[in-house]
Amino acid sequence: MISTLRTLSSVGDRYAGGHDRPLPGYAALAGTYTALAGTALAVARRRGGRGGTEVEWRDLALITVSTFRLSRILTKDAISSPLRAPLTAFDGRGLPGEVNEEVAPQVKGRPVLHALSELVTCPFCAGQWVATSLVVGQVLAPRVTRLVTSILTATAGAEVLHYVHAGLNRLEAPDRR
Repeated sequence: MISTLRTLSSVGDRYAGGHDRPLPGYAALAGTYTALAGTALAVARRRGGRGGTEVEWRDLALITVSTFRLSRILTKDAISSPLRAPLTAFDGRGLPGEVNEEVAPQVKGRPVLHALSELVTCPFCAGQWVATSLVVGQVLAPRVTRLVTSILTATAGAEVLHYVHAGLNRLEAPDRR
């Protein structure tokens, strides 16, 4: 066992090439995701006889937009920053209503916390977890999930309109920037 751990450690060190790459943390998160997704799939399969496991195109469209919106809320939204604060450090303002954050100094050198910090600051990384949760929700609790995805999709659409409105205002009055 100790020999295996040393081998894994040397592989991780070689891979990182002097950079702070928490491979054991990534492996732990990938294992956690796989276990949770596998469990959810098993539950959905069992339930398949009572409600089906198919996701309709309209629901997939809602889930797609909702995955975008919810992953940004969880990883970038200024209001949700207190949830990320134990693992992150503020790194400046981002898009309107968003912040940029980085791995907090106190979690560096702690592979699982470091990897988790990267997950909670990366909308692309969190998107996989969010999409899986919403698809499983659609299979296990379709009415509630459709309500949630409708709200998130409406919010994403409204944000697009905010950006269009702001852009039109800049075109109309370029000196107000």
